[in-house]
Amino acid sequence: MTLLPEIAHSGERTTVSYARLHAFTARLFAEHGIPDHRAHLAAEALCHGDLCGFDSHGLFNLTRLYLPLLRSGRVDPTAEPTTRIDLGACAVLDARRALGLWAAAEAVDAAADRALEHGVGLVPVRGGTHFGCAGFHAARAAERGLVGIVASNCGSQRIARPPLGALAMLGTNPISVAAPALDGHPFVLDMSTTTVPTGKVRIAASDGERVPPGWLADDTGNPVTDPAAFDRGEAHLRWLGGEPATGAHKGFGLGLVVEVLSALLSGAGVGPAPAALDGDGGPHGRDDDIGYFVLVLAPDLLRPGGAFAADARSLFGTLLDCPAAAGEPVRYPGWHEAERAARRRRDGVPLRASVHRELVELGLDESDVDGGAR
Repeated sequence: MTLLPEIAHSGERTTVSYARLHAFTARLFAEHGIPDHRAHLAAEALCHGDLCGFDSHGLFNLTRLYLPLLRSGRVDPTAEPTTRIDLGACAVLDARRALGLWAAAEAVDAAADRALEHGVGLVPVRGGTHFGCAGFHAARAAERGLVGIVASNCGSQRIARPPLGALAMLGTNPISVAAPALDGHPFVLDMSTTTVPTGKVRIAASDGERVPPGWLADDTGNPVTDPAAFDRGEAHLRWLGGEPATGAHKGFGLGLVVEVLSALLSGAGVGPAPAALDGDGGPHGRDDDIGYFVLVLAPDLLRPGGAFAADARSLFGTLLDCPAAAGEPVRYPGWHEAERAARRRRDGVPLRASVHRELVELGLDESDVDGGAR
């Protein structure tokens, strides 16, 4: 993975300080009824996408996803999650349609607190809404010296077909694992179980770009490189592994693992329900009643004396020392994102021109364009 170039102020990108982007986004959420402290947490989760280079899960989604969810009532801005079952190390929460950007983060914090007491904290959540980058939430555990595992299904929304299937049955079903690694550079794996999430396809369509063969396929299995074909219903997402012969059942199987852990454990909506059989092959259903799987482990309770941290430094440090075969140095998941986030906190966040225009229309002061942190 290479770092994206930073363009301070051009026809393609406009750089805005992270602090101002965060404050502006938090203010917007608060104006839509979300309590201030949770509005700031939600803004942090959303801006994380732009900070780390995941444009598909950043402010691109503010006007396309989160504000419409709030305005339509599908997200309750004042929802207070409730504990349905509490077993000490484990609890089941009902998010009650709270904004997932903050609700998932609080679920991780609750699981972390339980892990610090019991060695493990398991918190399945039902009644959730879209939570942005799974890695943002899992990394909250790593920041506390813990191991975090976060997964989410897409509720009753069906986007991807089973291998050899003709109907969409599952969501993109992301999963993230985060753990302490080297200082300032935690290990953070954040991935969909499809080849890419839908946001990457829509970013490409918005930019008028083609997508690589392997992201999308038509009904006969042929590759599709026009990203707009996805929302026209002429192409569908492929699973990790691509073809059945090259491992598509592995991606599909991981998607089902996420469905079991995030939806069946919590009692949330599921993709492969009888209603799925009423589809026409393309995406259908809504991402309501999303389920989260949140698991946090406390290494220092399981391996006292700092052995885990020492071994983690050795493991990830050894990876960085691996000789490069193709010019670029070897890095582990989360390294580039940590480097990019540090630079963008210092120098500003480069936004697509279209996203910047949307923010200005929502009230972002154009004088905020300065390219530096404040």
